[in-house]
Amino acid sequence: MNTDRFLQPGHCDSRRALLRSAMGIATLGAIGAAQLGVPELSYAAALTKDMRDKLTPDQIIETMKEGNERFRSGKMSPHDYLAQKRATAAGQYPAAVILSCIDSRAPAEIILDARIGDTFNARIAGNIANDDLLGSLEFACAVAGAKVVLVMGHTACGAIKGAIDGAQLGNLTGLLNKIKPAVNATHYEGERTSKNGEFVDEVAKTNVRLTVAAIRERSDVLAGLEKDGKIKIVGSMYRLAGGSVDFY
Repeated sequence: MNTDRFLQPGHCDSRRALLRSAMGIATLGAIGAAQLGVPELSYAAALTKDMRDKLTPDQIIETMKEGNERFRSGKMSPHDYLAQKRATAAGQYPAAVILSCIDSRAPAEIILDARIGDTFNARIAGNIANDDLLGSLEFACAVAGAKVVLVMGHTACGAIKGAIDGAQLGNLTGLLNKIKPAVNATHYEGERTSKNGEFVDEVAKTNVRLTVAAIRERSDVLAGLEKDGKIKIVGSMYRLAGGSVDFY
């Protein structure tokens, strides 16, 4: 998190604002509270219910963007996973649930520089939303209190390539059929094959948008929570080459 904004002129009570910020408290463990002139502040190894409940969906999204910037720039927070494990053993209060692809190069928690307990994580090839995954997303938000549903696609996605090629292999065939509507819905004037990386990535973006739309259409629970302003459902694309995540 960029803590400089708490120290800008006009923030007359920057220390108190920082203390009130759950994500600010979490980040202090990595930065060192003493550097910010708050030596008395203890590091929270994990989100508490009170911290999570005070955050808005927009604040959570901003925190994920800042985490990705740390990852992309090679300035990730030092993680004491043992402390995080201990802090979450008795309960969890994740702020978001992420639906992403199983690709080994796209682990969402690492890409967003998140801690144990910060996010629920659902992974499936092509980041599609079937009935079981929709149920998982509903649990994360309606039961457990997460405030953001983030669908994360990525560049050079093998599942997208398979859908473009019409690949067939056991149960994979049915999964890829769920991605094919994104192929047909992608407007692209160039070579529409899996060998064209640009086309593959455009289909991946379309697939994310269709997944976000499907979540709203097929889950009255999540659509209702979003309508009431309690959650936000957003899409994103992770770029393997540069490490950045584009939110939209």
